[in-house]
Amino acid sequence: MIRDITLGQYYPGSSWIHKLDPRVKILATLLYIVALFVIHKFSGFIVAFVALEAVIIISKVPRKFIWRGLKPVLLIIAFTLLINMFMIKGEVLWQMGFLHITREGLRTAAFMGIRLVLLIIGSSMLTLTTRPIGLTDGIEALLSPFKKLGLPAHELAMMMTIALRFIPTLLEETDKIIKAQQARGADFESGNILRRAKALVPILVPLFISAFRIAQDLAMAMEARCYGGSVKRTRMNEMKMGSRDLVAALLFMVFLALIILQRVFMG
Repeated sequence: MIRDITLGQYYPGSSWIHKLDPRVKILATLLYIVALFVIHKFSGFIVAFVALEAVIIISKVPRKFIWRGLKPVLLIIAFTLLINMFMIKGEVLWQMGFLHITREGLRTAAFMGIRLVLLIIGSSMLTLTTRPIGLTDGIEALLSPFKKLGLPAHELAMMMTIALRFIPTLLEETDKIIKAQQARGADFESGNILRRAKALVPILVPLFISAFRIAQDLAMAMEARCYGGSVKRTRMNEMKMGSRDLVAALLFMVFLALIILQRVFMG
């Protein structure tokens, strides 16, 4: 289950999506997330799904790899569906005691489920097709106008990228700790949910120790390379907007226009 989490992982490739400017991909991802919350009809989700499907096909990232990333959050999605099914008031379709399912609850549950799935897959496509250094440069470039207000753009971009980059590393460390404790007789699979949660508590201490060790090693490596933040730093590969980036931006504007038109004329 832990190895199924794909957030923060990069899938090497040379597709058109991989070669896009990181700034374009970051802005497109943010606007895509906003568009998902603007949509209030199922027809809008069809447009969002088609756009996401096109990105997946062009990126050539294996579908099994993408859908595998949904496994760790299936429990959260299922919980969200159940809450909406039983808590939304409206036309009752089924009732047993104080429990009831309404037509509006089913609609809201389906709506939230589709939104969460598209949001998770759409967000993961950013990290799957963008190198960590590209994410850092892109975030810093987008935040650079706020430097005049005293915002440490480079430091914020570096922290965000390091946090994403080390998610797979910490998950791998967690998997090693679990397997080591299972080899010593620990049981993480039997019992109810509460018992399983309590069984995971002994994992936290070695995991925190490992996280601090990794952080210290990273800090020492950055100091050894004379890392000095954003002061007069240069890049090996400067970001430049090309024709493919303009085409991608234009296509995404068409997607946003379709979402807005759907909201206006089908509202």
